[in-house]
Amino acid sequence: MTMDRIVVVGNGIAGLTACDSLRSAGFDGELTVVGAERHHPYSRPALSKALLHDSDGNGDDALQAHELPDPTHEATELLGVSATGLDAEARLVRLDRGEALPYDGLVIASGSRARRLGHGPAGPQASGSPQELTLRTIEDAILLKERVAARPSVIVIGGGPLGMEVASGCLHLGCEVTLVSEGKPLALQLGDHLAGIFTSAAIGHGLRVVEGGRASLLERGTGVVLADGTELRADLVVTAVGDQPNVEWLAGSGLLTEGQLRVDSRGRLRPDIVAAGDVAFFPSSRGVHRVPLWTSAIDQAKNAAVGLLQGDAAPELSFQSYFWTEGFGLSLKAVGFTPVVGTPDFCEPGDGPDSMLLRWDNHDGSGTAAAINYRIPVPKLRRLANTGPAALQRTAPVGV
Repeated sequence: MTMDRIVVVGNGIAGLTACDSLRSAGFDGELTVVGAERHHPYSRPALSKALLHDSDGNGDDALQAHELPDPTHEATELLGVSATGLDAEARLVRLDRGEALPYDGLVIASGSRARRLGHGPAGPQASGSPQELTLRTIEDAILLKERVAARPSVIVIGGGPLGMEVASGCLHLGCEVTLVSEGKPLALQLGDHLAGIFTSAAIGHGLRVVEGGRASLLERGTGVVLADGTELRADLVVTAVGDQPNVEWLAGSGLLTEGQLRVDSRGRLRPDIVAAGDVAFFPSSRGVHRVPLWTSAIDQAKNAAVGLLQGDAAPELSFQSYFWTEGFGLSLKAVGFTPVVGTPDFCEPGDGPDSMLLRWDNHDGSGTAAAINYRIPVPKLRRLANTGPAALQRTAPVGV
C-alpha cells in the first residue's frame, strides 16, 4: 500500500514522536498534524512536578519547564483544531471547522482529558468550574498557579501520583492541604511498601490524609462529602481522579471495541490506521491495558509509526513500564510492573536516610526496580529490574 499522505490526530508527545519516527523510518510524503490544543507539544509531567515548586516565587522558571524543542518533522500543523469524526472507508478525518482531511495512513494520538467529579462540559479542552479545578493542560496549570498564590486552604481529591504531586506543590507554597483518597495514597499504583514511604513523608511535611472512600463535591459551597456523609470544606478543591481517553470523535468509525481503542502489538487497528499514547489499549505480557504514562506514549508512538509503514515486517512492541514521581522531599523512579507486592527482595541504602535502591521478584518471573532519592541512570535501573542485583556494579550512588 502506497502512503503519500499521513494524518496524525493529536499534538501531544505521542503525536510528536509518531511524526519524528515516521520521518526517521523514511516517510517523506505529506504529513499533517491535527491538534486540539493550540500549543506546540510540551512536557505534561512538568506541569505538576515543576509548576508549584519554583524557587524564585515568580513562577517563570516553573512555567518554562514544560517547553520542548521545536518540532523538526516539517509537518503541516493545524493547531487549535479538533477532529470530530472519521470515515475509515473513505479515509477522511472530519474537522470541527467543517472540512475533511484525506489520508493514506492515519495515526490516532488524541490522548485523554481529566476525569471530573462534577458535570462540566466534555471534550479534550473542557474547562473546570470554579468549585473544581483539574490539572491537565497549560491553561489548567496557569489557573491553578494563580489560585494558590493567595495560599488558600486546599482539598485534593485523589491519592494517585498526580494528586500527591499537586498536594506537595500546594504545601510547598504554604497552603493548608487535605488529601482525600479512597485508600492509602499511591497504594494502587505502587503497592503498600512504596506507598507507605511516600505517605509517611507527606504527613511529615504537614499533609492531612483522609482515607474517606469515594468523595463527591458539595452541592453548595466549596468542599467535598465523604462516603460516610462527612463534609470537608476548603477555599479550593483540586480533583485528580484519573483520565478519560478522547475517543468520542471515533463513534461510528467501527474502530472501537466496547468503547476502547484496542491495537495489536504493532499499534495497528487496521493496515492503514494505528494508535498510540493515552488513547490506546495495547497488549503486553499482563494482558491488554492502557498505560497513560509519558514514556509509554513515546514507546507506543515509535512502535505504531513503524507498524504503519512496514506492517507485519515491523517489530512488535516490547513494553517495560518506566514511571517517576516526586514530592514531599522524595524522588522516585521505577522500572517494571507495579504495584509491587510485599517488601523488596533487595535493598541497597544510599547516602542519606531517605535514599535507597530496591528490587522485587514478581510472581511471573519479571522484576521491578525502584530508586528513591538515589541517582542511578535509567539503563542501569532497567538492568536491575531485568537481571537482578548481580548486574549492578557495586559502586556508591552518585549523590542523592
